[in-house]
Amino acid sequence: MTEPVTGVRVRLAPSPTGFVHIGNVLVALVDAAVARKTGGTFVIRIEDTDQKRFVEGAEELIYASLEWLGIDWQESPNRGGPYAPYRQSERLPLYTAYAEQLITNGDAYRCWCSPERLDQMRQGQQAAKLPPKYDRRCLGLSEDDRKALDGYTPDSVVRLRMHDTGTTTFTDPIRGSMSFENALLDDRVLLKSDGFPTYNLAVVVDDHLMGITHAIRGEEWLPSTPAHLRLYEALGWTPPLIAHTPLLLNADRGKISKRRHPWANMQWFRDEGFLPEAVLNYLGNLIAFVPDPEATAPGVAKELFGFDEMAVHFDLRSIGPSGKVVDIDRLEWLNGQYIRRMSLDELAERASPFLRKAGYEVDNLPTYRNALKLEHERIKRLSEAPQALSFFFRDEAYDPTTLIPKGSSAAQALELLDGAVSVCERAVDAGDWTVSGLEERFRGHAESIGFTTGKLRGQLFGVVRTASTGRTATPPLFDTMVVLGATVVLRRLAVARGHLVALANAPREDGSP
Repeated sequence: MTEPVTGVRVRLAPSPTGFVHIGNVLVALVDAAVARKTGGTFVIRIEDTDQKRFVEGAEELIYASLEWLGIDWQESPNRGGPYAPYRQSERLPLYTAYAEQLITNGDAYRCWCSPERLDQMRQGQQAAKLPPKYDRRCLGLSEDDRKALDGYTPDSVVRLRMHDTGTTTFTDPIRGSMSFENALLDDRVLLKSDGFPTYNLAVVVDDHLMGITHAIRGEEWLPSTPAHLRLYEALGWTPPLIAHTPLLLNADRGKISKRRHPWANMQWFRDEGFLPEAVLNYLGNLIAFVPDPEATAPGVAKELFGFDEMAVHFDLRSIGPSGKVVDIDRLEWLNGQYIRRMSLDELAERASPFLRKAGYEVDNLPTYRNALKLEHERIKRLSEAPQALSFFFRDEAYDPTTLIPKGSSAAQALELLDGAVSVCERAVDAGDWTVSGLEERFRGHAESIGFTTGKLRGQLFGVVRTASTGRTATPPLFDTMVVLGATVVLRRLAVARGHLVALANAPREDGSP
């Protein structure tokens, strides 16, 4: 270490092998919360020793995803720090040196077993229903001794020698006391034949040398913990506090599938128009209890909160080991809550990239802001804005039969539409194309033609709505007509009239006119 460690130090150690998984982000959020609450340091270390799975640009995606969510860190490859380098591929001599030290002390040994020989060994163990572990064929042998036996390869690896008896026990703050029978544990590979370390060696060396005090990681690494503790023992180092966050599950409480669950990829949330503060809030709901100061009963959690509030109340022990279900419907509801709390200006700015991507020009366009105001309460994702607002920007094709109210005919719908055109023209002539002006005129017209019940008025208004927008469901009709403007509405009513004329004059199925 370059300097004494002071305070809490946590780390996220992702591999740059593709997209950023939501599980990694959950661990990052836990790391950040621990660091914030304790005044500690959050480190990002890139574990890129698996060269076969390395993906160009994946490291940058990690930074971008965390920055989008508002999760901050202090040390990393792109920010530097006192324990650089922070990429494992730049630290290879360290791992080789410690592997040699372990061999010298008898805590590790070289293995020259070929992949074919190891595969045969595993098949035999499986057939005999034995625990899968290396049979120590190479333990205590020199390379020359091993060459004389079958299944030899000159491309050796280094294996950790686990204890043969006893148990390995540790306390996980999330899971409590954990115990493993040493006789069942495998002598895991520490150094691969290409000279690169495995996760098991690199994570221990780096956590120690970087002064990590809290090693927080996903549940999938729990079976590796005995090997890591054995390494700490062999190297004479004090292990950090080790905690394993619970798995994230789908709605069926099953494992998340990259193929079936696109939201496993954090980029999906951005593309679908989720707000970063809502996503962070939702993940926080899974792992943190933030009491509601306005609740009348104790033990009531607050639904909406930010990272600062979460960090104040965060406690690793309160997470619990059970899997956490990712409910996209619930997240969508939460996202809608954040959208509704936005000012119109902020919503217009944040939704505009989605409109532009769909081909709509929204810069300095009053129609955009006025239309967005009507849809403000209905949008749950920013990605919904183009579809929700499209009829404000362009005439849309629709099924002409939707112009006809249920139980009515094309001729009757045409009569309703002609009356509506007259109402609109009178409003234009009076210079009263306003919500109140249109509503008053249409309600008066409805009474004049005997449409006094809500159902009948609904038929009249439904014809006008579909003709004006191409849709059967929209924001309030008269507000929508005002935003569209008289010119657009009258033009669309004329088009709708043509549809109804064609339907009214179409031959019947029996061939009669």
